[in-house]
Amino acid sequence: MILSVPHAGRDYPKELMAASRLPHERLEQLEDRHADMLVGHAIDCGFTAIVARRARAWIDLNRHEREVDPDMIMPAMRRETLIRSAKVTGGLGLLPRRLRDGGDILRGRVAHGDLERRIEADHRPYHARISDLLAHARDRFGVAILLDVHSMPPLNPDAAQIVLGDRFGQSAAARYTALLDQIARDAGYRTASNVPYAGGHILAAHARPARGVHALQLEIDRSLYLAEDLRTPRTGLGAIDSLVSAMAQALSAEALGTAQAIAAE
Repeated sequence: MILSVPHAGRDYPKELMAASRLPHERLEQLEDRHADMLVGHAIDCGFTAIVARRARAWIDLNRHEREVDPDMIMPAMRRETLIRSAKVTGGLGLLPRRLRDGGDILRGRVAHGDLERRIEADHRPYHARISDLLAHARDRFGVAILLDVHSMPPLNPDAAQIVLGDRFGQSAAARYTALLDQIARDAGYRTASNVPYAGGHILAAHARPARGVHALQLEIDRSLYLAEDLRTPRTGLGAIDSLVSAMAQALSAEALGTAQAIAAE
């Protein structure tokens, strides 16, 4: 059982801030604010987590390295070599172009060499580490599960507070998604599956359910663990860190039980 937190990084390199039209406080809008704190209890219980430190405004680890807006790069990149996804079109590609409120981030373009250095220094090592951890778990236990932890802005008063993504059944066995849904509902939270968040590049890149490697995305309403300003952690994180840990323990137990049953046949 491996956890990842790709969007909670608060390291804003000086090169980014020098090129940004926006102050640090505005760039924080891209963060899954303090979502790294939500895996602390799971780590204390012995689970392994990989947590990004670089800010999402620098590079988005939940995008393919070819999900790049060509208009952001100099010299121009060949468009046929890039992935023009809906996220890129919306300004939230590998290098975010704008905030959700429409504010452009950078004053100018990013040199192609700088893009490659970000990929080499941050993107590829993060994904390589996830791959290694999952491969080790799969080899040792016969099954491996990745829980990709994110946070989301409050949707509306009656909307889901926790959204579980499995890429519409492509990245994990249905029993794992159903298990997390039941745990969240039993704890009193409103849930949804795959809408509006089905899972991104991390799930697509690492999940191989047919080979015993499953991956799920967990989106948590920030108001459940942040104060009213949606920036400051609540005292005790509103018990959400305990919920994440309970989910990790339940997934681990379910997966091990299934693997042992198969081995005994």
